[in-house]
Amino acid sequence: MFVINYKNYEEISGSKAAKLAQIADKIAKKHRLKIAVAPPHHLLGTICRYSGPILAQHVDNAKTGSTTGFVVPELLKKSKISGSLINHSEHRIAPKDIAGLVSKLNDLGMISIVCVKNVAEAAKYSKLGPTYIAIEPPELIGSGKAVSTERPELITKAVNAVRAARNKTKLLCGAGIVSGQDVRKAMELGSDGILVASGIIKAKSWNKIINEFASAMRPI
Repeated sequence: MFVINYKNYEEISGSKAAKLAQIADKIAKKHRLKIAVAPPHHLLGTICRYSGPILAQHVDNAKTGSTTGFVVPELLKKSKISGSLINHSEHRIAPKDIAGLVSKLNDLGMISIVCVKNVAEAAKYSKLGPTYIAIEPPELIGSGKAVSTERPELITKAVNAVRAARNKTKLLCGAGIVSGQDVRKAMELGSDGILVASGIIKAKSWNKIINEFASAMRPI
């Protein structure tokens, strides 16, 4: 799994969100790779033709009905959204809500990606059985210093923590990834994929950098 988090960067505003999705779609097919995109909520509808997984950047542990202003899992699914990031370091939520959301998304057959800041959280939340745990040390996010090269032992320990849960949860590596070498290292350390934001969104050529990352994910 290769996840592109758009965040709320100016570079993906308006029609540019769909343009990035179009590029990612073409590269995913070329490399026979699953690339998921996570645009801001108000832009989800603009990339409805994307053939890969479309993710929300956040989802609320709220019910359908009279719940104004919340992002509700059941309605996301009916809008053909594949799943959501949960507990991103820029949008942390309470442990009980993480548990509730993983359960809801699992029941709905949707992708749940729980973001964690350390190995202890990886061990704790992998027991809930989300689709993925994404390890992202907050201090490295957007730094241009990849966790796979700066703190490789963190990925190794996180891989072991997730496997110890003895379920189908897999690990994604995030934070500071800016090159194919960073991606390759993450995969060698046992990661099942990557979660990237500024390393792609801020790049001069989306086509070039996504191709580079996709190539690095393929077995040698």
